Amino acid sequence: MTIQKIYIGGWFQRTTLHLSEIYDFLRDEESPLDLDKEKLKTLQKALGIRSLEMNIEDFEYIKILDKQGIEVTIYEDGLIVLNKDPESKLEKDIKTLTSYYEEKLSPAISYIFSLGAPVPKELANIKTIYPYFVVLEKATKDDIEELLNRFHQKKYFEIKTDTFEIYRGDVLYIINSLSEPFSNIGQFINEQIFIREFKGQVHRYLNLHRLIWEKIAEVKERGEIQGKDIGTFKNEIESYNKTIDFIEARINQMGTYIHTRETIFKNKTSLVSFANILRFRYESLSDTLEYIKDLWTMTKNYVSSAVKLFESLQAQSTNNSIQSLTVVTSMGVGASIIGLFSQKLPTFTTFGMLYFLALACVGYTTNRVMKSIAMKKMYKIKDVEIAKNIK
Repeated sequence: MTIQKIYIGGWFQRTTLHLSEIYDFLRDEESPLDLDKEKLKTLQKALGIRSLEMNIEDFEYIKILDKQGIEVTIYEDGLIVLNKDPESKLEKDIKTLTSYYEEKLSPAISYIFSLGAPVPKELANIKTIYPYFVVLEKATKDDIEELLNRFHQKKYFEIKTDTFEIYRGDVLYIINSLSEPFSNIGQFINEQIFIREFKGQVHRYLNLHRLIWEKIAEVKERGEIQGKDIGTFKNEIESYNKTIDFIEARINQMGTYIHTRETIFKNKTSLVSFANILRFRYESLSDTLEYIKDLWTMTKNYVSSAVKLFESLQAQSTNNSIQSLTVVTSMGVGASIIGLFSQKLPTFTTFGMLYFLALACVGYTTNRVMKSIAMKKMYKIKDVEIAKNIK
């Protein structure tokens, strides 16, 4: 069994403007933004760049070759693909690629784009399981089975043609070349990485919708809430609005990338051999994206209605607290008037001072008790039926 190439990759929305910024950083250790120059130098040096070039074919792209023999291609739409020739054990080569991506390349790119809209905490620190693509040449069926077993991979499916075979495990794709040119296989792998990463992002947005919806529904389904909890929960719901706005912008951008990739695929004769695999994948992604857009609109409306509901409850709770304070104030004023009419002239005495302090203490204690009662009071949540029925 001969291993020809090993690939990993990732994707996040970028444009040709971002690509220019990446190129300036890689070439000159610079950024047009107000970033730490020493940190830029450190991050660029860690990449161990042996050669760097910018080219244009279907996309503009940057190609890096590092001192370990890792080749990195960064496309203008944000696709990043790393590959290397095998040197030792396959497990070690995969680890080398993954370490370079996670510990060197990803921190550098994250830093140069660290200014601007922050990534919501729900999307931060996501551990991506990269698809590992292993390209073999004229491997036997036993070779394939041995490789899948070595990585503890269950075979999901296999595709066989006259020029290549594909065996997919969980995170391992094996492409066995029978006569297909390796350049064509490389282009196919690029598309597979894009499709998988695109699908993964949309799936995360789906899960985020579920998370936000259930957190709100969980409180609404109680039917009532204590006054002291209203403000906290209202602030939490309002924070979801920022996340929703960010995700909505990202979702609205994604359709353009599918269309561009699909157009290039349809016009690329070198990918004709893979037409049966890729032909309907872009259309399927578009349909999935439209579904998520509709779902996200519903989520946005649901959060907005929840904010209005808890604003109303908070106003009701505040009004009750003001009424309690009015009672305490009225008591104090009444006591003062009674004292004024019961004496000819007010005099300053020790007893009078103690009386005043006692009255102030009673007023303060009464105010605290009334406020505590208001905070512990249960308020009805009136749209329980909506929370129960809409998922």
